[in-house]
Amino acid sequence: MSTTSPLPPAPRSSSGALAAWGIAVLVIATVLIGALAPARHPAPLRSAAEDPACLEWSDGCKVCQRLADGPACSLPGFACQPGALQCLRRREG
Repeated sequence: MSTTSPLPPAPRSSSGALAAWGIAVLVIATVLIGALAPARHPAPLRSAAEDPACLEWSDGCKVCQRLADGPACSLPGFACQPGALQCLRRREG
């Protein structure tokens, strides 16, 4: 009977730790770039109700008009499902 000593366990590679550090560095770099890069903010879109050139607008349920005293709107129907605001009449010129 031959007695052979059991093989020692194979040394663990550090590739798992290296991958974890690489991911951590990549996440930190992405966050820093996002925080430090100049932001481009597009001009906010005005809805028809906020546009001073729009004199009459509707959401499909109620119709509003811009009057001298402020906006005046009709009452919506009982089961109306409002949609997107649309300008119905604009100021000339």
